[in-house]
Order: sequence, then C-alpha cells, then structure tokens
Amino acid sequence: MNIFPKKEAVINAVLLGIENAKRNYSFWTCDELYLSYAPPKFLSIHVAQEIAKLDNAPEIFIDATVSDILRCSLPNRSAFREFMRENYIMDRNLSITLDERFEHKSDNDSISKVIMSLKNGVRNVQQEYLDDIELMCKMLQKENQNDTTLDYAIFGFYLDISSSARKKAQVRLDALIESFDKIVSKFKNLKSTFKGGQIKKIEKVGEWCIGCYIIEPSL
Repeated sequence: MNIFPKKEAVINAVLLGIENAKRNYSFWTCDELYLSYAPPKFLSIHVAQEIAKLDNAPEIFIDATVSDILRCSLPNRSAFREFMRENYIMDRNLSITLDERFEHKSDNDSISKVIMSLKNGVRNVQQEYLDDIELMCKMLQKENQNDTTLDYAIFGFYLDISSSARKKAQVRLDALIESFDKIVSKFKNLKSTFKGGQIKKIEKVGEWCIGCYIIEPSL
C-alpha cells in the first residue's frame, strides 16, 4: 500500500514554501515586501522543495497539463478528452501536481492525488484566479468515491500591498475568499476551507500575507 502524506502536512509545506520564497527574495534583493516581482515559478520551486522534505514524499510535477492530470485521475484513462469537452475545460498547466509514489510498471500508471495553483502578487479578485478555482472544482467534482483519485486542490498565494494602498490587506483577503466561496458553492459535493492569512505589517512599507484556499469533495 502506498503511503501519501497527510493533507495538513502538505498544506503546511505550501505555506512554508511561500514563506521561504518571501524570505529568500528579501535576502537576495534587500526588498522587504515585493516578492510579487520575483521571476516565474519562484513560488513553485520553493513549495516543491518543502513538499519533497515530507515523510513519504509524493511524486511532484511542476506545470503538468490538465489533460495529463485527468488521464492520471479518472477511472478510465482514455476518457479525459470527453471529460474536458463535457465540462468546457481547455487544456493548460497547473502549478504543482502531487502523485502517489510507487515503482511504475509503465509510463501510463501514475495516480494523481493533489492539484495546486500558486499565485504571486495577488492583490485583488481577478478572473484568472476565479478561473483556476472553477477549473479545480470541475476536476474534483464527484458523485461517487471512485469518480476521481484527486483528494483535494490548493490555491496558494502571496498577497502584498504598499502602505499607501487605499484598501488594506485584510479587506482584499476577505474579498478573495468570498469570491472563491461563491464558485465552490455552485458545485455539488464540494467544500472549502482556508488556512493562513495572518497579515504582516512592515512599518512605512506595506503589508503582506500568505494563504491556502483548500477545496475537497464532501462525500
């Protein structure tokens, strides 16, 4: 039997990975706030490093395509195209996918368990973020336990604003969570939780926080 790390451990690793990304970027640039200026995949690399440290670490894929993830999570591996058509899903990449770790017998026996979208420089509700939440809901939805091997999805993000911003970080964070909740509520048998969100203030510079919005089946 394959042992997969506990959800709480994965979520904590995501939060720690983003926090480490913030710490490293500040150290390298002497910029106390704006991790949002970091290069692409900066968050993904740091998060993957933390997940890799977990006991019974899963297989970690950065930028896996939706079609590949569905092929490795639907009961019928050849049904992913029909699933995408029926759910109006366009193929694209997700930041990180976690698969069960085991000795493979072929290149077609992977089992995907967790999907993640990681976003940097989040400040306002944007259609890009809403699209990610909706996509992950579509991939997680199920009527029966065996409809997908995916256990949950994480939207992990770093939010920062300058001290001159009109809307403070807490207001922006509340608006994000509310907008995500509205999308999840439209799907049957899904629920959501949020972890993180502690607002850190830097005097005369700004505010920042890290959060994980988690979506999972409620069956």
